[in-house]
Amino acid sequence: MASEVEDGVCFHCLQPIPHGIELSVVYQDESQAVCCAGCQAVAETIIEHGLTAYYKHRDLDKPQQTPLLPEQLKELDVYDNPDVQSDFVRSLDNQAKQTTLTVNNITCGACAWLIERELAKTPGVIKSVVNVSNQRLHIEWDSAQIKLSEIITRLARIGYQALPFQQNQIEANINARRKGFIQRLGVAGLATMQVMMIAFALYFGVVSDLDPTTQQYLWVVSFVFATPVILYSAQPFYKSALKSIQAGRVNMDVPVTIALIGAYLASLYAVIIGRGEVYFESISMFTFFLLTGRFLELLAKEKALKFSTNRLTYIPNLAHREYQGGLEDISAKQLKVNDIIVVKPGETIPADGVLLSDKAAVDESLLTGESRPVTKATGDGIVAGSVNQNVTLRIKITATAQQTVLASIVAMQDAALADKPKVQKAIDHIAQYFVMTLLVIAAVTFFVWSWIDPDHALWVTLAVLVATCPCALSLAAPTSITGAVHRLNRMNVLVKGAQLLESVKHLDTVVFDKTGTLTYGQFKLISREDYSDVETINALVSAIEQRSEHPIAAALAHLSDRPVQPDELTNHTGQGIDAVINGQAYRLGREEFIQAWHPEFNAKPQSNVILASRQAVLAEFQVDDQVREDSHAVVSALKQQGIRTIMLTGDSHARAEKLAQSLAIDEVLSEQSPADKVDTINALQRQQRTVWMIGDGINDSPVLAQADLSMTFAHASDMAQTAADVVLLNDQLTRVLDVISTARKTRIIMRQNFIWAAGYNLTILPVAALGLVAPWAAALGMSLSSLVVVANSLRLYRL
Repeated sequence: MASEVEDGVCFHCLQPIPHGIELSVVYQDESQAVCCAGCQAVAETIIEHGLTAYYKHRDLDKPQQTPLLPEQLKELDVYDNPDVQSDFVRSLDNQAKQTTLTVNNITCGACAWLIERELAKTPGVIKSVVNVSNQRLHIEWDSAQIKLSEIITRLARIGYQALPFQQNQIEANINARRKGFIQRLGVAGLATMQVMMIAFALYFGVVSDLDPTTQQYLWVVSFVFATPVILYSAQPFYKSALKSIQAGRVNMDVPVTIALIGAYLASLYAVIIGRGEVYFESISMFTFFLLTGRFLELLAKEKALKFSTNRLTYIPNLAHREYQGGLEDISAKQLKVNDIIVVKPGETIPADGVLLSDKAAVDESLLTGESRPVTKATGDGIVAGSVNQNVTLRIKITATAQQTVLASIVAMQDAALADKPKVQKAIDHIAQYFVMTLLVIAAVTFFVWSWIDPDHALWVTLAVLVATCPCALSLAAPTSITGAVHRLNRMNVLVKGAQLLESVKHLDTVVFDKTGTLTYGQFKLISREDYSDVETINALVSAIEQRSEHPIAAALAHLSDRPVQPDELTNHTGQGIDAVINGQAYRLGREEFIQAWHPEFNAKPQSNVILASRQAVLAEFQVDDQVREDSHAVVSALKQQGIRTIMLTGDSHARAEKLAQSLAIDEVLSEQSPADKVDTINALQRQQRTVWMIGDGINDSPVLAQADLSMTFAHASDMAQTAADVVLLNDQLTRVLDVISTARKTRIIMRQNFIWAAGYNLTILPVAALGLVAPWAAALGMSLSSLVVVANSLRLYRL
């Protein structure tokens, strides 16, 4: 009961109440303290709608298992509360928002098509993609035009229950689905065994001249055993068919439902009038085989579903937050931006932040796959899910919940799993017409057989309806994509969409950025030439470079421990920086940038960073970085596959040419501005070349967006990661080869799936129409056809 809730604990979620929080709700005429505005909003909604039984019957001994929203809560307005949405909604540009919903009753590709079609005509919905494999809906919407509760309501009207996806509830959902299948399978299996024994007696009775009374008795017993199968075990097929009909379309469960109910009613009619044929054993066996196929598909899908959600389960439930010099333990979901937390050795960091301690060693293997600790210094970024290795850390929070890097990775992974290649979209479109055509063929078959042999007309028609159901065709692409995403995730490669499978088909050109891509981007000062006081130069350069995000800046930012404070800084992308320091104008950057002030100046061949004032050139620096160990192997492997390699860089021609020659790159384009790079990609595309671009800098985001497919690294700028289609989480360039090989293998497996599914349907149709396939054999064949597709796709799970 509510009175049993301890003092200092949130009445709703049972978590400790943070210091300084004074929020409450009124329950049974008593004020109850809550920990945050989100819990307050949920609790008030529960109480307002008379759902207080939730608080009476919950388990107070397991506070971490208490759901944020109880199942009894039918009013959906609470999902529009910003505090509640912070747990499962990501904010995008302007008013756009993004989330993933769990839709438990999706059965096939036709369900996905129906949901996407309904939302496509809904004002305010920007994008909706259903992933049949894990029964999730990835959706983006304009919150200024439509509320999330309205979207969920629209789905409910067409028969689909959608709720916000919560990672900590995934195991319960999986177990519930599996339990439901096992129960239905158990009933169908037991009934099939009993009815088959009776069927054998009836078959032998034909030979031994069974008397009518005994035959009628055996028919009635068969009816008794088959009825639970029809009324209980086969319910998933009826529900799916009914939803599609209500929406004005037909899906693949419509012919299955017609076959089951038609056979059952015909057999029941024979029992009532005492003559004809009964096929209760075929009905039971048919249902059992169909359920077996769906159950095995479910197990295969769950394998990918569990993998795709396991990352967020590592986020801890509690955090240690500082307040007025002390510490308090609060729920991690209560953390806010600018909070300061303390993370002890061995603990997992609960949110993204900036390190306030002098140094740290953190394990980021959850994100990158690299088990070696990463060293961090004051001011460095720390990501949620990292594990503190040695000393107690102080961290200032910069992002929480759905805004963290880890959450964005899971969101991008969900989007990739939900995305469909063009061929699958075409198949989904054709499938609805295929089912209509199938129903027409079945009707023609029935009338033809009614004229040839009326006793067999019904059963031949049922065989046609069942045998040609295009379930395998709808599974061909989703199971392949799920397997590919799973495979690449295990390689620590994040894929955002299905365009990978489209572009790899004609891939003939790979373009590399230089700095941070073919090289590590860890610059060092190699040499320098000073034309003025060294200490003054160091102070000026440090003052400018400490405020730059360019990779070269890190090598020069710490030349002085007493940098001066600039009055004004202006960044010229791809050129350099203008600065005003103590009223004096300075420039730091490339040779051409300096020549705008000093046309007569020519830098030394090795110099790539020059400092100048309006009056004179003050210093030249040679800053260089180290070539990646795997760059040569990657370039060589691409050339062996017939793929042209190009280096596209803003660096000087001499430096770029030197690296290109050492790596045997086919073509090098140097001294390229961001606009030049985009123009270069455009020119290649006008030559009908399929271009992949690999880069990592802020300057690379436009060209990454222009390429047919783009890749970047986990260390890349936020803009580059946003623009890229593929993110290499462990910073290994060789993963480029893995992406190509996996994409090509996926296309092969997808093609095999389509050929098998289409070939089976086209082959079995005339055979079934000729009356050569019994209904139970048709069900078995259809299930085996789907399982062949799933099993073939599972080959992608093996590394």
